Amino acid sequence: MADLSVKINQLALKNPVMTASGTFGYGLEFADLVPLDEIGGIIVKGTTLHSRQGNDYPRMAETASGMLNCVGLQNKGVDYFATHIYPLIKDIDTNMIVNVSGNSAETYAECAQIIDTLEAIPAIELNISCPNVKEGGMAFGVTCEGAASIVKAVRAVYHKTLIVKLSPNVTDIASIARACEAEGADAVSLINTLMGMAIDIEKRQPLLSIRTGGLSGPAVKPVALRMVYDVAHAVKIPVIGLGGISSTEDAIEFLMCGATAIEIGTANFVDPTITKKVKDGLNTWLDAHGCSSVSEIIGVI
Repeated sequence: MADLSVKINQLALKNPVMTASGTFGYGLEFADLVPLDEIGGIIVKGTTLHSRQGNDYPRMAETASGMLNCVGLQNKGVDYFATHIYPLIKDIDTNMIVNVSGNSAETYAECAQIIDTLEAIPAIELNISCPNVKEGGMAFGVTCEGAASIVKAVRAVYHKTLIVKLSPNVTDIASIARACEAEGADAVSLINTLMGMAIDIEKRQPLLSIRTGGLSGPAVKPVALRMVYDVAHAVKIPVIGLGGISSTEDAIEFLMCGATAIEIGTANFVDPTITKKVKDGLNTWLDAHGCSSVSEIIGVI
C-alpha cells in the first residue's frame, strides 16, 4: 500500500482526505456510515463566539451540478461547543478541526482563544468569508487588509495549526493568500463557496430567503482547481484544496495542482461514505501507477 500520510505544518494526517465544514456535522452524525478514524481530518461545522440562529428558510436550493445554501452559520456558540460537543468528539482517532467564524477581529480571536484550550483540537480553520460589520457587511476575505487583520488577531492568541479558508469571490486570490501567510497562517484552504442565485419563475422570487447564497458542488470544480494552482505557486505554506470534489479522480487533480490535502463537502450529502471511497481509491490509483507515496503526485502540474 502507498504511504498516504501528509503534514500541514505540524499537523500529521493519516491521509490527505478531509471533510469540509458544514457538510459533515460534528462527525458523530456519520459514525454509523463511515469509519471516522480512516479520515485524515474532520472539520466540524462553523463555530462562533455567540449562538447564531442562522437565516430564515428556505436556505438550500438545488442547482445544475451543485447546490446553493444560505444557512448562516447556525450554531450554539463556542462555550456550548466546549462544554457539550467537545467531550463527545475528543476521543475520535483523527484530527478534529474547528471552523471559526466571527464579525470582527475581536470575536474571531476570542473564539479561537477558547478553542486553543481544548487539548484534543489540534487546529482551527478560519472562515474569513464572513461579513465585516464595521465595513458595511463586506467579507473580510475579499481584501488583503481584511484577511490580514483577522489572521494577525488570531495568531496572537492561538498557538496550534492555523488554517485560513479563502473566499473565491475576489479578483486576485493569490495576493490574499500571501497576506495571510505574512501574518502567520500555517496553511490556506480554498475555495469557499461562490456567490450565486436561483429563481422560482412561477412564484417570481428567489429560491433562497435572503436571495443569494453560496454555490458548491461539481459546478465549481474548474474554478477551484485554477485557484488552488495559482495559490500553490504563490505561497510557501501548504494548500488544502476543495470545491466540487466527488471522486478519487477529482481529488488527484487537486493534489496534482499543488494541494497537500483536500476537503470533501457537498458530495457527503450525495454519498455519506465518499470520504472512505476517495481514500481507498487514492491508494489503488497510486499502486496502479507505481507510486509509493502520495507526495509523488503533489504539485506535479
